[in-house]
Parts: sequence; structure tokens; C-alpha cells
Amino acid sequence: MAEGIPQGNSDEPTVRRLWWAALDTLQYDLLPSTEAVKGLWLASPLPALYEPRLLGLLNGWVWAPDELESLSFLERSLLPPSRVSAIKGHSSFGAVSYNRLPLRKEDGNDPLLLLITPEMQVALALQGKEGQRQLIMRSDPETLTDLLRLLDLRLDSENPGQAQMLRNELAGVGQLSVNSHIDQLFWPKLAERLATMAPSLALEPLQEISNRSSENTDSSMELRLLEALTHEVRTPLATIRTLIRSLLRRNDLPEKVVDRLQQIDDECTEQIARFGLIFNAAELQREPRDSSRLARTDLGNMLRVLSPAWRQQLERRGISLDLDIALDLPQVLSDPERLEPMLGGLVDRSSRGLSSGGTLTLQLRVAGSRLKLQIIGHSLDAESSGRTMIEKNSELGPVLSWNPSTGSLQLSQAATQKLLASLGGWLTQRRDSRLTVFFPIAEGNC
Repeated sequence: MAEGIPQGNSDEPTVRRLWWAALDTLQYDLLPSTEAVKGLWLASPLPALYEPRLLGLLNGWVWAPDELESLSFLERSLLPPSRVSAIKGHSSFGAVSYNRLPLRKEDGNDPLLLLITPEMQVALALQGKEGQRQLIMRSDPETLTDLLRLLDLRLDSENPGQAQMLRNELAGVGQLSVNSHIDQLFWPKLAERLATMAPSLALEPLQEISNRSSENTDSSMELRLLEALTHEVRTPLATIRTLIRSLLRRNDLPEKVVDRLQQIDDECTEQIARFGLIFNAAELQREPRDSSRLARTDLGNMLRVLSPAWRQQLERRGISLDLDIALDLPQVLSDPERLEPMLGGLVDRSSRGLSSGGTLTLQLRVAGSRLKLQIIGHSLDAESSGRTMIEKNSELGPVLSWNPSTGSLQLSQAATQKLLASLGGWLTQRRDSRLTVFFPIAEGNC
């Protein structure tokens, strides 16, 4: 199923939420509502269908582990939380039965669902290594034919009687109508499902949570909730951005529509970055990182590379960006991968108090054994500049602060300092719009 599909980049909690939303999308949005629907489904390692009407009409085959009753992690991972109670017993959802088959250990626990009806044929699966997870949806006849052939061979080797039953059921489905537009229906509906899914703490394997007994404090729960909420925000935004970019590849859109779509893409990208930084800060509060992993980083070049995107972002608010970087600067010790979003967060933080017509200056100079990065805001109206931002901010726990006058939610001063410290930086901020970060110069540059 994954042949020809680019490698994914999701983590396990994110891809599980995609799976949940995909199951709801398939059963409630795409399948015909008529009571006369007929067909069959095959799944592993759990009976992924849970809509009662469908279960009463469609025959199912499930490759499930022998210890299904005790697999609370699988239930929590692969079924939406509201549907977990549907799996009770070995081979039934209440009074609805399915054909159960043994799942081998080498099969793994990545979920698979194949659904065949006269009007629609679709396969869903999760696959990929940690950090490269992805949801796959295939509806092309070639892939589905190959998948059915493989499952038939597996079934025939384990239970020839069940294999013949499956063939009879397929023959009874009748003429199949290939829906070539299923992709265009599935992904937008999936995005809508993700956008309406309620925040949940069911984002980590149960064993990982139980092993963290030392974190059973109010602060720990608050941080885990914050991590969960940032996942909930970023996931639908990333899906919307993917859909927007697929539209932008078309050549038949009016220029005004393209401009609007590009604005939506920019806003999604900006918010994904903001909430990603909040997630990193919350994660760091719970699990401090070892600063010994810092590496040589060309900070000056990084600022030059990132500045066009920042400039575009600021121009949408009528603010200009001025880059003032000295020549031949030495490298610093930091973590380039995590430093990029951190710098973007500092730019966003420093510009929040500036009104339209203002200027944000990034100045980088050598200061003894360090590089000094100053981010300075200049407003046309001195009274409305970022001068009083620190005084007005209200702390919302160990990670977030809120400015009531601007409605801006951002990292707290303490969280920003801690996050920068993990990147080798030392933050100072005066009671005006000037923010200064010192980075240690890497040995051999002095």
C-alpha cells in the first residue's frame, strides 16, 4: 500500500488521531446512508468498524491477537475513545459477530482496514518507523486487487473454509463501481473531522504514562494537557495546509483565489510554528535536555536564510524588518534544528507590541566570548511600542503568558529563558522593546 507514497513525518500520537478521524470519516461521511448497503470488511489487529448499522449489514474478518481482551493499549490507540467500549469479548460487538483469525507476532500491530461495497472500495493503514509515521488511504483498483490477493492467500493457508467464504462474499457483492473521486471526498472530510475532535489526553501509550509516576502532580498534568492541546491545534492546521497546497498546484484558479489560499497557507504555517514552540517549551519543563548535544552553528547565515519568511510575515502586519549582521562572524554552540523555530518565536514575541508602520531590527555582533543578538522594535508612536509588554503580561502557568491589551498568547519569560538556555543562549530583556540573547562562541573561533 505504501508503494509510491512519500515517507511520512508524523509521531505516534498524531498518526493515531489521524486514524481515529479516518475511521469516523469512512463510516459516517462516505458510506451510503441507505439501509440496503452490502459488502464486507477485513481488518487487523482490531475490528476497526464500530458503527452499529454497518456491523449488522457487512460481514467481517479480523486478524486479532490471542490476548485481545488485555490489549488496552491497542484499544486506546486504534479506536476513538468513545468507541473503545464496543470491543468486549473475542468475536462480537454486542450481538454482531465477525470472523476472527489469529494474528502472528511478526505481523505487528499497525492497523489495516479494507472495506468493499458495490459503491466504494477503500483501504486504510498506518505505517512507518517512529517519527516517520503516516496514514495511507488507497482506493485504486490495482492496489486493492493486490491487497485482496495477498489476504486471500493468507486466509487460504490458515483456514481454507474461511477463504472460500470470503470468495463467496466477494462474488455476492456484485458489480463494483469504481469511485475515482474518493480522494477528493476523503481528505477534506478528514480535515473537518480533525478540526472538530475534542481535546484529549489519550496521546501517549499507557505504559509510558504509567512509568512516569514522578509526574503525578498538578504541574505535570497541566504540562501534559498543554502538550495535548498543541497537538490538537497543529494536526488540523497541518491537514488544512496540505489541502491548500494541493489546490495551489492547480493552474485554473483565479489570481484572487490564489492570493487568498496563499494567505491561509501563511497563517497556518505561522500558527503551526507558534504552537510547536509552545509544545517544545512544555516538553522541556517535564524532561530537561542535556546541553552537551550542542553543535557548531552559523548563526549569521541562519538569520539571513530565515529573514525572507519573517519579512513576509511582518509585512502582513505593516511592519518592516531590518537585518544588521556584522561580517565574518564566528560560529556559536547551539542546536540548529531547534534554534530555527526559537528564533522565529523571538521575532514574533518582539513584534507583537509594534503597530503598523513600525520596524523590527535584528542586530548580530561579537561581544567578548559570545555573539550578541539584539532584537529591537521601533514604533512610529512611542507610546504604543512594545515598551510596556512585560508589565502587562499575565502568567498562565509555567509555560504561557497572555497580554490582555493585544490578546497575544506567548511563551512566558521563564519558559523562553529555559528554552534558550537548552540551546546555549542567555536571554535578557529590558523594559522596552529590546531583547538580547548571548550565544557562546564555539572553540577554535576565538
